[in-house]
Amino acid sequence: MNPTWLEHLAKAGAVFEDSAVAHFGNPEAELRASATGTTLMDLSQYGLLAVTGEDAQPFLQGQFTNDVTQASVSQGQYSALCTPKGRMLASFFLWREADGYRLQLPLAMLEGFRKRLAMYVLRSKVQIADRSDDGARFGIAGPRAAELLGRHGISLPVNDRGIIASEDITLIRFGDSRFEIVTATDKGIALWNMLAADCTPVGSQRWDWLDIQAGIPTILPTTREEFVPQMVNFEALGGVSFKKGCYTGQEVVARAQHIGQVKRRLYLAHVESGEAPQPGAPLHYPGSEEAASGKIVNAEASPEGGWDVLAVIPVAAASGEIRLHGQQGPLLEIRTLPYSV
Repeated sequence: MNPTWLEHLAKAGAVFEDSAVAHFGNPEAELRASATGTTLMDLSQYGLLAVTGEDAQPFLQGQFTNDVTQASVSQGQYSALCTPKGRMLASFFLWREADGYRLQLPLAMLEGFRKRLAMYVLRSKVQIADRSDDGARFGIAGPRAAELLGRHGISLPVNDRGIIASEDITLIRFGDSRFEIVTATDKGIALWNMLAADCTPVGSQRWDWLDIQAGIPTILPTTREEFVPQMVNFEALGGVSFKKGCYTGQEVVARAQHIGQVKRRLYLAHVESGEAPQPGAPLHYPGSEEAASGKIVNAEASPEGGWDVLAVIPVAAASGEIRLHGQQGPLLEIRTLPYSV
């Protein structure tokens, strides 16, 4: 984390756990605010890579599931890097800037992802650099988010994943009422302080909870190589192009789409459990064996108590009893995703 930005957050009352902002002094109130209020949250739990050079576009086009040529300075996209067997090594958000591309993904995934990409650069004129600490990145979400940004003279993108980049701020829109701000540290501190007068600062994980509510999966170290993109609804999120040319794992991903062999899907669910479900934790249903059980993809504390999760579950079993940690474990309550698959 940028030292100046870290110092700013500490002065604002941030309490850190595992190098991320856990809360700002009142976790329970912040949890409630994330459901109904307008909140402000640091996003330093995500790393940022810059991929630049004259061959950047064709290089990335041959690696990722999405059509990189469709990403622009005004429209970002979800994408993934897969193994030759079509299993997701990482998921990320990608957009274009004047000097190349920016890829945002969990900081815990960044170094392995960077090394994997670098293996394929060979003679391509491509540079891959870690820009995670270059400035400030934070989010604002809730019913007044758009109003407050507009009040401070910031133009808003119209479309989901739309981007407006000015000389000193890049603003990315996620859904109807969630925005990410990417800017220089000094500008970020000033803007945070202005917005904080009308928002509730909350822990960074509240952004991850909003991703769960939106049905957006994040691949983490414990779920690397577990899923083909369709298992986590990535094609429904526009994260896979079936019209572009070849990329690593393309044959398997295309076959799953056109032959219809996807027997597992991503579901939004709620579970009452004394401990946080961990990504990769097994799920069971009546008569299932270990090899046939589902898995937790992401989990965060729910404002109503318990945990909200994204889970990959066999489609044939989703209407029955799905339990965490064995046949007698806590029961998952399946909820409705905000999109169709």
